[in-house]
Amino acid sequence: MQNIDLNQIWAEYWPIIMSGAMKVLGAILVLVIGLRIAGWLANLVRKRTMDRPGVDQTLAGFFASLVRWFVTAAVIIATLQVFGVQATSFVAVLGALTLAIGLSLQGALGNIASGVMIMLFRPYKIGDFVEIDGATGTVKDINLFQTNLATIDNVKVIIPNTQAIDGAIKNYSGFATRRCDITFGIDYDDDMDKAIAIIRSLAEADERVLSDPEPFVKVVNLGDSSVDIQARLWCKASDLWDLKFFLTKAVKEEFDKQGISIPFPHRTLVQKAANE
Repeated sequence: MQNIDLNQIWAEYWPIIMSGAMKVLGAILVLVIGLRIAGWLANLVRKRTMDRPGVDQTLAGFFASLVRWFVTAAVIIATLQVFGVQATSFVAVLGALTLAIGLSLQGALGNIASGVMIMLFRPYKIGDFVEIDGATGTVKDINLFQTNLATIDNVKVIIPNTQAIDGAIKNYSGFATRRCDITFGIDYDDDMDKAIAIIRSLAEADERVLSDPEPFVKVVNLGDSSVDIQARLWCKASDLWDLKFFLTKAVKEEFDKQGISIPFPHRTLVQKAANE
């Protein structure tokens, strides 16, 4: 039985071990530094784009996302080269696997394509209050793959771009003005014209209500328990909720002063005697 010379084995494989360790260390350094550079460049692009006049946050975030992913891809290729995988070989292998990658990542690629469509057609932008795929909130970010919303109670909702672009989109911030509809129910015994005059006077006295189109205040329904009067008022989109909350309270207070009642739901039962 031959004696194993550990010193000889160590001397023979030590250069190989050191070479491999240096490659691993170099790859880790390239990857860590490269990813930091990708993040730094993305933030720089976002800041510089936002500083330019005429460019909104939507484009800034999208360009930053593009830079981050392209630089990350370059870093991965550079990391592979540290291990001895040449870029040409990597591209050749990637080309051979294009079909498989396309099939397995068709959802991700679809999100990228949809993100580009959102940037081109601009159905919404950062800061808009929207309803997308059944979720309602303020647009906080649009990137290559998804749109991020913050709901009214500040819950983060992530919507893939394919779902965002394929479904119906309601953009409540899409136009400068909106119509504020408020319905008031009064008792059947109350004076309808008096109630209409009260609502109209309060609406016209509020500077948030636009005079064009003219405020609409009319009886719209005879309900089971009340006569329904609806006010349709045009205002700036940003004033809609404050106006609605304010007028609802103001009209109720004025109704109380003027003797106009808002009835509770009730029903009248009529009983007829059966014919003998």
